[in-house]
Amino acid sequence: MMKRFAVTPALLPLALAMVLSGCMSLAPKYQRPQAPVAASFPDAPASTADARAASSIVWQSYFADARLNQLINLALANNRDLRVAILNIEQARAAYQIRRADILPSVSAVASGERTPGPNDSISSVYAVGLGVSAFELDLFGRVRNLSDAALAQFLATAEARNATQISLISSVANTYLSLLADEELLELTRQTLAGREESLRLIQLKFDNGVVSKLDLQQGVSLVETARVVLAQQLRQRAQDANLLIQLVGQPLPATLPATRTLAQTELADLPAGLPSDLLATRPDIRSAEQQLVAANANIGAARANFFPRISLTASAGTASGELSGLFKGGSFGWTFAPQAVLPIFDYGRNKANLAAARVGNDIAVANYEKAIQVAFREVSDSLAGQATFAEQLRAQRRVAEAEADRFSLADLRYKSGASSYLELLDAQRALFDAQRAAISANLLRLQNQVTLYRVLGGGWSAAEPIAQVSAQR
Repeated sequence: MMKRFAVTPALLPLALAMVLSGCMSLAPKYQRPQAPVAASFPDAPASTADARAASSIVWQSYFADARLNQLINLALANNRDLRVAILNIEQARAAYQIRRADILPSVSAVASGERTPGPNDSISSVYAVGLGVSAFELDLFGRVRNLSDAALAQFLATAEARNATQISLISSVANTYLSLLADEELLELTRQTLAGREESLRLIQLKFDNGVVSKLDLQQGVSLVETARVVLAQQLRQRAQDANLLIQLVGQPLPATLPATRTLAQTELADLPAGLPSDLLATRPDIRSAEQQLVAANANIGAARANFFPRISLTASAGTASGELSGLFKGGSFGWTFAPQAVLPIFDYGRNKANLAAARVGNDIAVANYEKAIQVAFREVSDSLAGQATFAEQLRAQRRVAEAEADRFSLADLRYKSGASSYLELLDAQRALFDAQRAAISANLLRLQNQVTLYRVLGGGWSAAEPIAQVSAQR
């Protein structure tokens, strides 16, 4: 039977419990680990005072190609990997909201009826209607608060992982697009080379038919033509595969209304300042995600420590009670109950110690993953800076090689036509020229793709996500 009392005193115990809840936290004070890398990048160019950091350059301005911009927009809207990353954020948000709801009591409407046998074969009835709080944990040692903080950190880590996915997606679309441009240039070069070799073979066939050259020269010409056809088939296959990859990244067939494309030779990307390794802690979403995982592991230690202390739960209700349904809302029928319960672990076969040990090991793992993320980022930036310092010179040298081989081929052709040299010398000049021209296109592709990679590894291609700011403000 519910005890009858005034309304205001009935709510005082619950109000006091809410005030005391969360007064203490047993989680270790969080300290960001020292970055296990050097203070500066090797091969980093001298930065200028007005240089903009890569993370502050939006991808729309860094990639000035209108066709590429539209492809990236389509990928951001349709790519399935990015869509899964966004859905993971929503799932993590829901998990955080569940944990956060545990901080406050859940109030429910309660209706009950009970009929029990009494003396002399009588039956007594009790009916009650009201509001109730069931098993609300009084969080004196911060267990519930730490679990909520861990869920929040997991949510923030998931949101940062989504940003990292966006960066990788933009980089993949740009690099695949550049590969397609290189495929087109290589195809055009191969077709021109094949046409030239077929014309040379036609002339050699005429000379052979008239007894001017030997069958050795004829077969060498045939070999050169068929080699060009092999390369053409390879290039056609490579272009088809790159186009298929681009369609997968974009998430839909490529529209016919895309802007006209540039050639690879017309494409240029700006050099980027490296900054300091410490800048990566603020700009790389993967590092930020790893740090949030570390924050979550730190909070889990606090929750595991709280398991050693008493867990106090409260159950309370307030409403009306009567022996008859018709009397539930009559005057004088108000009543309330207040039932606290304290549970102190005494003997649990080491369960709480094991949970605490697991939480501490989980924290050590999170520290190692965080440090590894920094080291991986440092290496990626260092590799891209080394490429920035060398790919441009490699391209210049390769183009000079192609120019020299073009001159050698012209001279070899004149010498062969004048009878001063054999056809073998001309064939060697043709092969060397073709290889040098292909190498020049590949060197240009590597240079541009390295710039895309440098933009990615420096944290370019994302902006702060609004959900993170909104949830952080609620913390």
